Parts: sequence; structure tokens; C-alpha cells
Amino acid sequence: MRTVDAAGLKIGDEYPPRIMGVLNVSEESPYDPSVFDDPSEAAAYVDEALIDEGADIVDVGLESANKRFEVLSAQGELDRLETAIQTLESTSGDAVWSIETRYHEVAEAALDAGFDMVNDICGFADPKMPAVCEEYDAAVSKMASPPDLERPGAIESVDDIYDALAQNGFTEKTIVDPAFGGWSEAKTTGDDRETLDRLREFRGYGRPILVSINRKNFLREIAGRSTDEALSVSLAATSMAVERGAHVVRTHDVAETRDAALIGHEFTRERSRDSGLGVEELDVTTDREFARHSRRIGDGNEDPAVVPHAVEFTLPGPSSRFLSDAAERIEMGVYGGEKVLLVGTVTEYRTLLSAISDGPKPAIDAVAGICDDLTAYDE
Repeated sequence: MRTVDAAGLKIGDEYPPRIMGVLNVSEESPYDPSVFDDPSEAAAYVDEALIDEGADIVDVGLESANKRFEVLSAQGELDRLETAIQTLESTSGDAVWSIETRYHEVAEAALDAGFDMVNDICGFADPKMPAVCEEYDAAVSKMASPPDLERPGAIESVDDIYDALAQNGFTEKTIVDPAFGGWSEAKTTGDDRETLDRLREFRGYGRPILVSINRKNFLREIAGRSTDEALSVSLAATSMAVERGAHVVRTHDVAETRDAALIGHEFTRERSRDSGLGVEELDVTTDREFARHSRRIGDGNEDPAVVPHAVEFTLPGPSSRFLSDAAERIEMGVYGGEKVLLVGTVTEYRTLLSAISDGPKPAIDAVAGICDDLTAYDE
């Protein structure tokens, strides 16, 4: 996993999770407390509600990405940029400043005026965006999106989201964002739940991950909460996201999100790494996650089965002994007596099922059920 240096702020596995606070200079943005058109008022908000509360990055939105509104042109965003620039110049706190845009012209103007970073919500749909970011040596968050400047994040399936992130390549300082939220009518809350469930897969690009899950519908739906009541579910999901590999969390609730992110970071499993020797233990819990890393290094193995699963079987005595003997013959990990603990990959459990095809029905049914479950989990 590479570390991204965003104007001196290090983002990656070896550093604490970074908090991205939000400022909007767009009157149509849905979160009123973050919306300002007066630079001095905006600067006070940034200093007091974002930086003083623990924001490492200030992300400035020039327009709402809500699908109900017309998309601003590049000139329309540039007309609003002056408010953002005056706000930056008026703040006293120390943070990395990010401009949220889809247009290279806007990114270039913002970087030229003192911004440090770009948050590209259309994922390099503007093919000139990578070159601009590289010219200014700027970190850039790249949100999964179709190759269309008017349709940010309108992708449903996790596999398609993953593939969309590769659009027009990466810069040396690219951070990937899998795009949570209702960016299209077709995208469901179930799609977002699956994206969070499979978040570790996005580590397969070997780049830091940004998530924007603050008070999102898919979390509110689970707990039956309104937007105003949804802070608790956002914080729970934040800890989970950081434990699963997120490095930057974009939020309106800075202080609370910072605390939740630190809890997730504290309880993330330690993995062996030595950057000097070029050694890193990967954060892999399923075959599908391993496959992402395998493809990144060009292995070409499209269907690896390498992650072991421990399963406890409580079967009648003869079935238990038959199962143990068969598992030992194919060299699976076998432990226990009346209760059997087997350890093996999905492929080994499938091999075991074939090996007991003429055995007791309880054993066959038990292993067949596990094979079905593990296949759904890993594939």
C-alpha cells in the first residue's frame, strides 16, 4: 500500500485515519450548516467547526452533486471559486485544502490559487485532470464514476465500481473513492451495503481509500433513523470502514467522526510490514480480496482459492469419524474428536465433498451446505 503525501499530510496504512471536513459554497447543497456564500463567515466555520474539531483536510464543494439538480458547467464552477479562494485566504487554522470538482480547468485554477488537493467526483472522466494534478504535484481523490461529466458515481455493482476506478489511469498521488450514496436512481441502499461489506477489495489497487458515508441513506435505513438522528449509525460505520481499510473519512460531523475513526484504527489487526525491505502482509480475508491483489501484480489467476476457513461440525459419531478420516486423506487441517474442526480453502472443501460422496448422509449434507455458503461468501 503506497503512502500519498498531500501537501505534507501523509495518508496511508502507517498513519492515522485522516478526517476531511466539508465546506459548501453552493446554495443548493443539502446540509445547511456547511453552506456559506460569505467568505468571512465561511472562514469562521472552517476554523471553528472543522479545523478546531480535528479536520486534517477541508473539502470545498462548488455545487451539489444531488441528481435532482442541473450540473454546473466549468464556467459556472469558476464563478463560485472566488468565494472558496477568499475563504482559504481568511482562515487561520492549518489544514490541507481540497477542491471538489469534475473539471480540469477548475482544478487548475484552484491549485494555482493555493489549494493543495483535488476531489474529482467524476473519476477522471475529464481526461486532462490527471495531467493537471501531476503538474501541481497534487494529491487527488478519484471517485468511481462513468466516463461522463454529468453522471458522477452512477454505478451500482461493486465489480463495476472497482473497474470504473481505473478510468484514465492513476497519478502517483491518487486516492480511490468507491462512491457511496444515491448518485443515481438505479443505485440502491443494498448496493451501498455491499460496497461497505466488500470495502477491503478496493485495497487491491494498492492506494489509499476515501469513504464518504456520513448520514447516508443505506445506514439510516438499517436503524430506521432520519438524517438528524443518524449520527450514531454514521459513527458505527466509520469505525468499520477504517478497520476494513479506509484512510480518509469525509464528514460534516468532524469531532465525532475523528473519534470513531481512531477507534477503528486502534483495533485494526496489525500486519507485518517493512517498507525498507519491501515487505507487506496484505489485509486479505476472502479469496475475492486476494484476487484483486493478484491481478494488480499481473499474476493472471482469475479464480484463486487460498484463504482458509475454519468450520466446526457436530455430527453423529460414525459421520464425524468418516468426515475426519476423509479430511485427513486430502490433507486438510483436522482437529477434535466427537466434534470436528476442519480448516481448509473453498477448493479443499469442494474436494472433501467429492471424497465423501458415498458416505453418511449427515456428513454429505453438512459439507455441501458449507460449500454453498463459502462459495457465496468468497465469490
